[in-house]
Amino acid sequence: MKWSYVTRTMPYELATTVAPVARDPRSGDLVVCRVTRVGVHDHAEDRVGRRMRLFPGDLLVGAYGNRYATDFYEGYVPRGSRTHLLTAGGLVGDVVAAHDAHGLPTELEVVGALVDGERRPLSTEDFAAPMPAWSAPRLATVAVVGSGMNAGKTTTAAALVRGCARAGLLAGAGKVTGSGSGKDRWAYVDAGAHSVSDFLDFGMPSTFGHPLERLASTMLAIRNTLAGDGADVVVLEIADGLLMPETSWLLGRLGGVADAVVLAAVDALSARSGVEILRGLGLPVHALSGLLSRSPLASREAAATIGLPVLSPRALADGAALDVVGGTTSAAA
Repeated sequence: MKWSYVTRTMPYELATTVAPVARDPRSGDLVVCRVTRVGVHDHAEDRVGRRMRLFPGDLLVGAYGNRYATDFYEGYVPRGSRTHLLTAGGLVGDVVAAHDAHGLPTELEVVGALVDGERRPLSTEDFAAPMPAWSAPRLATVAVVGSGMNAGKTTTAAALVRGCARAGLLAGAGKVTGSGSGKDRWAYVDAGAHSVSDFLDFGMPSTFGHPLERLASTMLAIRNTLAGDGADVVVLEIADGLLMPETSWLLGRLGGVADAVVLAAVDALSARSGVEILRGLGLPVHALSGLLSRSPLASREAAATIGLPVLSPRALADGAALDVVGGTTSAAA
């Protein structure tokens, strides 16, 4: 069997077998699926994030979950045994809508539930880390949010980590919401993160559809975990765009968590709109970054209109991250 990334918190030594699905499916349930047709996802990430090529007939161990991706799939916990691969990380669910840039999803047949030695169904929830006690980094917590999907949030977060690490600071990196992905985790590690934590560590293979209060408590747990590991600076990435309902709700709870916010935006107009939303919530927006920063002209448009610096990932990695962390990058009122 091929074990996907969302199974990484399950200890290998746990005795497991496969049994018929005996309960209504729920997010986090670990299941074994047979690949019946290879579609868009012709690879899956293994437990450490390496890409595994998929072939018809392969047995893949994944987890049920929901996905909210405006430029990819909208999907939900399956209603039957015929379903789809929602992400390369191993999220399993029914695709109900797709961006027209993508082809048909990889099709799966659920073979059975993953169960323990006493034939109890296993879930990512069974391996959730305990909620840590309150803690705080020595310097600051920086939140990275985006105007939309693929605005450059992970690249920006990794650049902040890199800039802090190059300055000799211990930077903790956390992914607050999204779908389990080894790619994101390795981006932080490769940038020099001292420690990494995400929502999968707290029992969720994806966060879409979970109770809002749980997402808020998980955000705090991730921050506290990284601070407790000794991080001088914590960088938190919140997935999807500002208008995504769960992200929008979390922004209202970010004020007591983040000392600075960096907005990754696609262009000057989305940057202006995003900053207006964030300032309306009283959040300390210190800088702009993301795809916007690839265009000098668009960057000048945004800086002149909004009154915030536009810092490219390269600039952040080369030292500008310290301006954000230190609060010396002034945010216009």
